[in-house]
Amino acid sequence: MFTHILYALAIIGLAVSFFKDRKKTKAALMKAWKAFENILPQLLTIFLVISFALAIFPPETIRKLLGSESGFLGIFAAAVVGSVTLMPGFVAFPLAAALLKSGAGYMQLAAFVSTLMMVGIVTIPIERKTFGMKATLTRNASAFVYSFAVAILMGVVLG
Repeated sequence: MFTHILYALAIIGLAVSFFKDRKKTKAALMKAWKAFENILPQLLTIFLVISFALAIFPPETIRKLLGSESGFLGIFAAAVVGSVTLMPGFVAFPLAAALLKSGAGYMQLAAFVSTLMMVGIVTIPIERKTFGMKATLTRNASAFVYSFAVAILMGVVLG
């Protein structure tokens, strides 16, 4: 229901914008379409990878590797995978929801998503050029440790 309300508000906002200034609204829609076209190949690739992963790993395997009973080892594995994966947030959260439905635990998913968003092993070369190696390693290590605090907190709150 809430989603329908958001769609309705977006359509109303678009209509108001269109009647206020058609040229700017058309330009904004074209810019949005171009951005969507640029994101689409990455998005489709990620959805394919997620689909294959969920098809290859049955819920029992996901439950065993990332379920509540996997304990600290599952949290650590999820944190490592999140640290080395480069994925936008708008894909990470639906993936986490799919993993949750397949039996993954809250703590494991919290560690995965928080490291995915905060730790950037893949982006270290770029970050190093801007901030230096010491700052880059300190930030990534702090974020990695912090993700365990987030996982434990989520386990307490949701578990």
